Amino acid sequence: MKINPEHDYYSLGMNPSPMDGELAILFSGEGRPHSLHEWGPAIHDYYLIHTVLAGQGQFIIKDKSYSCSTGDTFVIFPGELFFYQADKDQPWHYVWVGFVGHRAAHLMSSLGISPEQPIIHHSLNPMVRSYYEQLQSCFQSDTRPELANLEAGGWLRLLLQQFGLAQHKFDIAIHAPDSSIDRVMKQAIQFLTLQFTQTISIGHMSNMLGYHRTHLCKLFKQTTGLSPMQYLLKIRMQRAELLLASSMTIDQVASSVGFGDALYFSRKFRKWRGQSPSEYRNTLRNRPERVKADGV
Repeated sequence: MKINPEHDYYSLGMNPSPMDGELAILFSGEGRPHSLHEWGPAIHDYYLIHTVLAGQGQFIIKDKSYSCSTGDTFVIFPGELFFYQADKDQPWHYVWVGFVGHRAAHLMSSLGISPEQPIIHHSLNPMVRSYYEQLQSCFQSDTRPELANLEAGGWLRLLLQQFGLAQHKFDIAIHAPDSSIDRVMKQAIQFLTLQFTQTISIGHMSNMLGYHRTHLCKLFKQTTGLSPMQYLLKIRMQRAELLLASSMTIDQVASSVGFGDALYFSRKFRKWRGQSPSEYRNTLRNRPERVKADGV
């Protein structure tokens, strides 16, 4: 186990001599980060796959937020801005692998894994756990580098094969006929996700979807665990966190996430994050630069 003050447990196997080719493994590891541990907003120049063994957290890519829990896998793509954070009450425990390769993009696309579809649900099984363990062990022995690369490439391909199978099963499931309630909930979530920069009336959304406001709010909370307004605020605040890492003014950030009043936005953001927007921005700017290959 390596020492890492942001984790209860942290282990990392580095490839000392990655070889050029279709797939080249850079590192593989395992960690149990502390509550609310976060990484980003940032960009990597390699693929980085995390599989959640236990707990939960949040992953954001291409301005879309995903809740990931036990059994889910999330994928970071080269050149794509991302952010992820461990849950406050049940911080996740995950394993990861980073890799590059001139065939990597084509391979991931062929498996149905892309920046637009970066989550692989129900991807954890005993074989997947074993493949991750084997990947780490490849670089923790005295095996010759070329042999370690050869072995690691095999385990990675088996791992990706399992992800491809899981993604295929998920694709079949989501294309099955939806119940009317599921369909309406997807429409409500899509409406909030796409219109969060505008002034939103839950009453108007309810009428548009053909439901009474009270009934829609009840169904929405049963589906997401949040009321429509809580869900909308979550979308806005997560987007604001990303924008505060840019050079935009606080007024511009507020306007970009649907707040016409910057002072009201600041109050809401402080309640959400425990810091004012300016304080949060200073925290991002003063954060010590981390070693890219940590993978967490």
